[in-house]
Amino acid sequence: MIGKLILADGTELVGESFGAQAGKSGEVVFTTGMTGYPQAFTDPSFGGQILVMTYPLIGNYGVPDKSLWESDKLQISGLIVSDYIDTPSHYQNKITLGTWLKSEKIPALIIKDTRFITQHLRQKGTMLGEINMGKPINRFNPNEINIVANVSTKKVLIEGSGKKTVVLIDCGAKTNIKRCFIKRGVKVITVPWDFDPFAKNIDFKFDALFISNGPGDPKNADKTIATIKKSLDNKIPTLGICLGNQLLALAAGGDTFKLKFGHRSQNQPCILEKTNKCFITTQNHGFAIGEVPTGFSPWFTNANDKSIEGIIHNRLPFMSVQFHPEATPGPKDTEWIFDYFLEKI
Repeated sequence: MIGKLILADGTELVGESFGAQAGKSGEVVFTTGMTGYPQAFTDPSFGGQILVMTYPLIGNYGVPDKSLWESDKLQISGLIVSDYIDTPSHYQNKITLGTWLKSEKIPALIIKDTRFITQHLRQKGTMLGEINMGKPINRFNPNEINIVANVSTKKVLIEGSGKKTVVLIDCGAKTNIKRCFIKRGVKVITVPWDFDPFAKNIDFKFDALFISNGPGDPKNADKTIATIKKSLDNKIPTLGICLGNQLLALAAGGDTFKLKFGHRSQNQPCILEKTNKCFITTQNHGFAIGEVPTGFSPWFTNANDKSIEGIIHNRLPFMSVQFHPEATPGPKDTEWIFDYFLEKI
């Protein structure tokens, strides 16, 4: 079946469908990642987005067991690839990518010239669009709503054990973040985005606060920002990743802005401030810190566009990074961030 990718500026590209036979709209973005598509597609930070893959061969190692995903379902709204391989070969393969997409009602198109789409988005900037299968659909803008509420957990979950307890505010957390804490002997209490762990009726104690990654405009997650402000006021050790980086900045009095086309890949170079060290990082975000809050300093800087990739307080145990130290997919060069944070508790 034939479908179309239609961008908000009127650009139309025809492609062959290999996913669900249904139209979807969202924000059209691209990623330059070469591997790890099952983990990328289940990353809640892609909520509300139609993802264009710049790497040409997608589907060649199929889909692994659910235990290796970064959430319990596909998070992308749609998928565009140059070449789809429906004969996967990998020892972890359970089903084909096409079968997975159809089972979760996610449309996907084969459009050979993904290079053109990527160049177009780089020049014009990320824009809304739709995968159209012949029927009109309503356009959806994930940045106009609090999409964090759609991907966050609905209940409190306690996992792991140890002397240290971390409350994880789930704004769309990748599963490997919890794995990184638990394997370090930390008890993790995962709570919804709007949960207040400082409320008087809370019956558990904790040593630190963690703010996860997630989709959309950070300024829409107002209740999470309010909770972070309480954490800072109480001088609770606080760490944020990705969206959590932006939310920490907002809670502390800084500001954020929307990047022209974002950072989505596993090869983003980040410089550790006051050193010559450059780390290769996994990233997935469309917003960034524009104004560093008072009392904080830049911690990491993107070597490509010089955007702020992390902030750290000058005296207190408050810190955050824009990239993903837990990787999945991508390099684990910065997993030491978890150890550094736990030392501050």
